[in-house]
This record gives sequence, C-alpha cells and structure tokens, in this order.
Amino acid sequence: MWILVAFGLAGGVAQLVDGTLGMGFGVTSATVLLFMGIAPVTASAATHAAKLPTTFISGVSHWREGNVDKAVLIRVAVPGAVGGFLGAVVLTNISLASAKGWMSGLLIFFGLVIFSRFGFGTQLIPTPKNGNSARWLSPIGLLGGFVDATGGGGWGPVVTPSLMTVTRHEPRKVVGTVNAAEFVVAVSVSSGFLTGAAQHGIPWLPVLGLALGGAIMAPVAARLAGRLPHAPMGTMVGGLVILTNGITIVAALGGLPGWADAVLIALAIGVTGLVAARAWRRERAERAATLPTSP
Repeated sequence: MWILVAFGLAGGVAQLVDGTLGMGFGVTSATVLLFMGIAPVTASAATHAAKLPTTFISGVSHWREGNVDKAVLIRVAVPGAVGGFLGAVVLTNISLASAKGWMSGLLIFFGLVIFSRFGFGTQLIPTPKNGNSARWLSPIGLLGGFVDATGGGGWGPVVTPSLMTVTRHEPRKVVGTVNAAEFVVAVSVSSGFLTGAAQHGIPWLPVLGLALGGAIMAPVAARLAGRLPHAPMGTMVGGLVILTNGITIVAALGGLPGWADAVLIALAIGVTGLVAARAWRRERAERAATLPTSP
C-alpha cells in the first residue's frame, strides 16, 4: 500500500510540473524507476503506460481551458506518434548495458535542458528562428517522439521550447497543445513496446500509483498553467533529474567513497537551491515589469 501511495504522490507532483511547465512527467518518472533498478526498456514502457490516463485527462482539461491549438496539435502529434513507435522498437532491440547508459545520458541532458531553461533563461536545444515556421512542426514532433521513447521521457523538453519559438502562442497554449499531443504519442509508444519484450516484468503497482496521482492532478495543473512560478519549479526539477541520473551513472562506473558522494550531493542541492531562488527573483521582477502602472 505504501508503494501505491508513494508513487501516487510522485505522479501527482510530476503531473503538476508537466501540466504547468509543459515538460517533466516522463523525465521525472523514468528517473525514479531507473534509480530503483528497473531495466531501461521496462522503465520507459512503464512510464508510457502511466502516461496513457494522465495525458488523456490532461489533454481534455487543457482543451476545456482553451489551451489547445488544433492545427498545431495534429501537425505535431502525428509525426510524434511515428517517432515514438520507432524509438520504442529501437530501445527493445539494444543491449541492456547500452540502453541504461543511453537512457541515463539522455535524462541528464534533458535535466540540463530544463535546468538551464528555467534557471538561467537559456535554451540548450536550438530551434529554428527564420523562414516558414509551420514547416518545422513535423520534424519537431518526429524528434520529440523518438527521444521520448528511447529516453523514457523527453517529449516536453524537446517540443515545448521549440513550439514557443516557431509559434506565436502564449505559453499556456503551447503547454496545453504539447500535453494534448502527448496522449497520441504515449499510445503509439506503448504499442511499439508491446511489439517487443517490454511487456514482461513491468512494475504495475508503481505504474498504477503514477497514473492515479497524475490523473487526479491533471485538471488542477491545467487550470494553474501560466499562474504558478515556473522558474523555481523547473530549476528544481532539472536539478533533481541531473543529480539522480548522475548518481546512477557514477554507481555503474564503480562508484565513489561515501564521503565523496555526500559532498557532491550536498553541493548539487545547494547550487540548485541558489539558482532556483535567483530564478524566482528574476521571474517576479519580469512579471512586475509587465504589470500596468497606475496613473
């Protein structure tokens, strides 16, 4: 029972982050499962199984809030589904050691993407800035779906900042469209895993907890999109993903003395806290600057 409750809380927090920032559920969930020792293919399959109800409810909730652009949704979701299916098939056909290194490396990269975006306001993933922006929607969806399947997460970190660059929508509409499209991608990725061996040994109790927590939080997150402080939330999520997957990789390479682990973890937490506090002050200053001044 405690496993169900713990993963329910984790799923709720992950969906709150994903539903308001447009990224985070897959990266966070896959990180937790990988840290538990779950095989990479199984971790990604479990994460996408949990995404099925959460992304559906999140997409419907964002739709009701008017946060979804139907034209962009179709042009991103369809190629995203293709890329997701191919990524799932690829991941089920590579060795366990290679898969673990690939997934941990991808999750660290996306942790850095999230951390730099919200902590420092910079983008590590280049996005097109010239020409007809509509032509980039399909490639963005295809890439986002592929890395989402092979990394256990990554749809949001790839697609959300890209759409903010190639469209003129306000952030809440980008977040809503990305969340709605993610359901289509999750269905396709899950189908891809079912053609391989990932259906065996999936930890269904954690999946159920993640799904329940995420489903309960999805409507709340859709309503709060654009209202919560994005910068500190995104910074802390990115820092947590980097730290956890860093520990996994160091352990796979032979590990460090206990005192070294403790020092590095404390340092990482301290730096993340300082950057998050600074990002929060910057965000508040930016919001204050956009408020109309009284005559």
